[in-house]
Amino acid sequence: MLFDIASYGRGGVARRDHLSPGEIAFISRTVYRIPEVMVKVTSGGGASTARGVVAHFGYIGRGGNLEIETDEGEWLSGHAGQQLIEDWDLDMEAARKRSNLVAIDRRKAPKLVHRAIFSMPAGTPPKKVLAAVHGFARKEFGRKHRYAMVLHTDEPHPHVHLVVKAVSEDGVRLNIDRARLQHWREEFAEQLRVRGVEANATNRSVRGRSRTTKRDSIFRAARRGESSHMRKRVDEVVRELAAGTLDQSGAARLQRTRLEIVRGWRAVEGALAAQGMHQLADQVSKFVSQMPPPRTEKQWLAADLIERVRERRRAKDKPFVR
Repeated sequence: MLFDIASYGRGGVARRDHLSPGEIAFISRTVYRIPEVMVKVTSGGGASTARGVVAHFGYIGRGGNLEIETDEGEWLSGHAGQQLIEDWDLDMEAARKRSNLVAIDRRKAPKLVHRAIFSMPAGTPPKKVLAAVHGFARKEFGRKHRYAMVLHTDEPHPHVHLVVKAVSEDGVRLNIDRARLQHWREEFAEQLRVRGVEANATNRSVRGRSRTTKRDSIFRAARRGESSHMRKRVDEVVRELAAGTLDQSGAARLQRTRLEIVRGWRAVEGALAAQGMHQLADQVSKFVSQMPPPRTEKQWLAADLIERVRERRRAKDKPFVR
């Protein structure tokens, strides 16, 4: 059970002085840094056309080397994209959407499918990750939306690609917003825990995180010259640092959020102590004290660049030893 840490600190509608077992379990998982699940809905082209959907199935099926499992329990060849297009009536759906768009305007075509990735850190048993996604998909989409999935183990972190038909069998379109995505994370984590895998699904702000893993990788790509967009962002930060005019917009909002989160954790710490759970209360205090500073994207970039310069200076000043 998740609850709003910041609201708890403010007392909420009716102040609670007793934490439930579900809340205590959530607090313990968070402050002891149980692995966080990752659920990402991928964007970009390919989800709005039958050809794009076939290509995506080919990609996740690794060109026929991996079998794709459907919601009906069938195992299909990685080349089975066209078969799924026909089974799910996506060719008819695409034709209908095209005719509607021509009749109305030139708006962007709606998605035929949603593509998501469910991932856990390296060392998590891949079969349990797959089983958890099975359980999640049955609960969320069973008898409503058609879906198919495939497990990938070619990277250190096991992950499952899930493809869900955007329109249900009853004609209801699935829309994915931030709240639904968080719900999916919580359900995925619960399915993992049922299978004996420690997993958590907290918001980044609750953990004191203002920097995403995805953004970390983008920063590294920019350093290597692999991302033109981030290269421009880096150059912009370099110019602002040199001029002493680093853009601080957004920093105040992050600070306000952090203050609310810390206030909430301190209230939780007090409630735990009042319930005699002093060891967990002490861990909450330690967890809060170790939160990284709240920073905007530009501030993280600036800190990275400054540290890089310092590393170069240290390497330059290091005495040469034969």
